[in-house]
Amino acid sequence: MIKLSQVTLQRGHKILLNEASLTIHLQDKVGIIGANGSGKSSLFKLLIGELAVDGGNLNIPAQWRIAHMAQEVGAGDRSALDYIQDGDTELRDLESRIAGAGDDGEKLANLYADYERIDGYTAAARAQQLLHGLGFAPNDGGRAVSDFSGGWRIRLNLAQALMCRSDLLLLDEPTNHLDLDATLWLEQRLKSYEGTLLIISHDRDFLDNVVTSIANVENSQLVSYSGNYTAYERQKVERLAQQQAAFEKQQERIAEIENFVRRFRAKATKAKQAQSRLKELERMEELSPAHIDSPFTFRFLEPHKIPQQLITLTDAQLGYGDRALLSNVQLSLHGSSRIGLLGANGAGKSTLMKTLVGDNALLAGDRIEGAHLKIGYFNQHQLESLDMEASCALHLQRLDPKAREQDIRNFLGRFDFVGDRAFESIRHFSGGEKARLALAIVAWQKPNLLLLDEPTNHLDLEVRHALTLALQAFDGAIVVVSHDRHLLRNCVDEFMLVEKGQVGLFDGDLHDYEQRLFAQKSQSQSQTAPSNLNDQPAKTDKKQDRQASAALRAQLKPLTNAIKKLEQQIERYQRDLAKAETELADPAIYTTGGAVLEEALKQQAGVKNLLDQAEEDWLQKSEELELLKN
Repeated sequence: MIKLSQVTLQRGHKILLNEASLTIHLQDKVGIIGANGSGKSSLFKLLIGELAVDGGNLNIPAQWRIAHMAQEVGAGDRSALDYIQDGDTELRDLESRIAGAGDDGEKLANLYADYERIDGYTAAARAQQLLHGLGFAPNDGGRAVSDFSGGWRIRLNLAQALMCRSDLLLLDEPTNHLDLDATLWLEQRLKSYEGTLLIISHDRDFLDNVVTSIANVENSQLVSYSGNYTAYERQKVERLAQQQAAFEKQQERIAEIENFVRRFRAKATKAKQAQSRLKELERMEELSPAHIDSPFTFRFLEPHKIPQQLITLTDAQLGYGDRALLSNVQLSLHGSSRIGLLGANGAGKSTLMKTLVGDNALLAGDRIEGAHLKIGYFNQHQLESLDMEASCALHLQRLDPKAREQDIRNFLGRFDFVGDRAFESIRHFSGGEKARLALAIVAWQKPNLLLLDEPTNHLDLEVRHALTLALQAFDGAIVVVSHDRHLLRNCVDEFMLVEKGQVGLFDGDLHDYEQRLFAQKSQSQSQTAPSNLNDQPAKTDKKQDRQASAALRAQLKPLTNAIKKLEQQIERYQRDLAKAETELADPAIYTTGGAVLEEALKQQAGVKNLLDQAEEDWLQKSEELELLKN
C-alpha cells in the first residue's frame, strides 16, 4: 500500500501539503480532487519521484511498477504504434535481449517463454486496440508521433500509460482531450484495471463510474472519503454541517468573552478574570465557516432580444475545400433550442459548430440567420488567441469601451477575478483561469445563442458546477459539444447525432447513447445491462408484437452468426495448437536449436493467443446473446 505520514510539500513559497496523511490500499481506485493549484499534480510528482517530501514520510512498495500519463508533448519520428508499445518496458527489454542472444538455443527458449508469458506476441494488437478505443483512425498507427496535434499526442501518452503492465497507475486529467465516445471507452477500461489507480479529474460522472474513494486536497491536507464522487458530496455536506455547528457554537463563546472583557476590563475587581478570558480567546482554535455553495456565481447576461428563428441550415453540405464531411443537413435553431451534439471524434461535430458560427462557408445549400442573432462562441482555440499581455478587464473594455470600470470589476468578480487580479496581465494565468476568462468574454457580449465546444476542459469541479447553473439560467439557445455528461444531462433538452456524414435527432438520452456504443463496439460490458425486453409493458396489439419479435430476431441473428463463426475458429485453433505442441514434444528440436526452435515456439505462442482471444470473444458474444434473450 501507499502511505503518506505527516507529509509536508512546498513549491517555492507556497505550502501545498502541511503534515498531511493518507493511506491507499492495494487495488484502491482513488479520485484526487481539489481546486486548481492546490497541489494535485505535485502529489503525483511526489509519487513518481520527481519531487521529494520536505517533511514526513512517503512509503511506496519498492517492487511496484508505476505508470503515469505524461503531460509533456513529444514530437518524434517514431510511429504511434511503436510509441505506445514503448510503455511496456519489460516488453522492450525482452525484445532487446532476444535480438542479442544470437544462436544460443537454450537462452532463446527461456527468453521466448518469458515473451509469451507477458503476451509479447499480441503487443501490437493490444496497442492497436488502445488506438481504436481512444478514437484514432485505423491507419493512424503507422503515422509518426510528430504528425499529430498536441491533443492527439496527449492521447498517445494516455495509451502508452495504459500499455504498461503496472501495479500503480497515475492519470492526470485523462479525459481532457477525449470526446464522449472515448471517455466512455476509457471508463470501461479503468473499471477492469487490476492495480492501484489514482486519477486527477474534474469530471464528476467519470469519477462516479470509476473510483471507489475520494482524496480531497483542501487546506493543505488530504481528506479521504469512501465511495465515489456523489458519496463524497454527501459526506462533505454532513461534515460541513457539523463544522458549521461547531463554528456557530464557537462564535457564541467568542461573543460572550468579548462582551465580558468589554464590561469588566476597566474594573479592578474583574481585571484578572478579563485577562483570563482574553488568553482563552487566544488559545481557541480557529474554525472556518462552512462554505457549501460554490465560490463562483457567474451568469450569462440577459440578451437584448431572443428572436424565434436564429439559424436555419437547408440541404447543407459541410466540409473543407472539396471534401464534404456532412451532407443534406437540415437544422433549425429556435430561441428555445437546447441541443447537445453526440458523435465520435472526427464525425463532424466541430465542423458543424464552425459552420453555425459562420467561420466555415457551406459547400452547398443555404444558411439563413434570423434578425438580431448574436452568437457567443467558445472553443479551446480561443484560449490561444487571448492577448497574453492584456488583463481580464482590458479584454472586456475592448468589447465595450463605454463600460464603467466598476461594472467590469463586479462582472469579473463573479468569475473569481477579484481585486487587482482583474487588472493583471494574463500571461502567467493557468489553463483554468484562461478558460474562465474566455467564458467571461462570451457572457459579456450578451449572446442569444451559445455555441460551446468542450467548454469544461481545464475547469475544476467548482467552476463546472457554476457553469452548469449559469447555463440552466440562460434565457437564449444553446448548442454544446462536451464529454461532461453531468453538464449535458442538466443543460440540454435534446440530442442530435453526428454520424456517417449525417446530422439527425437522437431518439434517447445519454444512457441510451452509452448502450448504443456498447452494442456497436462490443468491447466490454456496459455500466448497466441492456434493457430487458420482458420488462416492457405487455403489448396487446398483434402488429406491435410481430414488430417486436422481428426486431429481436434482427438483434439475435448477428450474434448467433458470430458465435457459430467463433466456434469454427476455436476448433481450427485447437487442432493447430495440438500440432504445434506435438512438434515441441520431439526432443530432437532442442538439439538443433536456432531458427527451427524459435519458429516452433513462435507458432505455438501465436496459435495459443489466437485461441485465447477467440474463446474470450465467444464468451462475450454468448453473454450478450443471453442478455438479449432474457
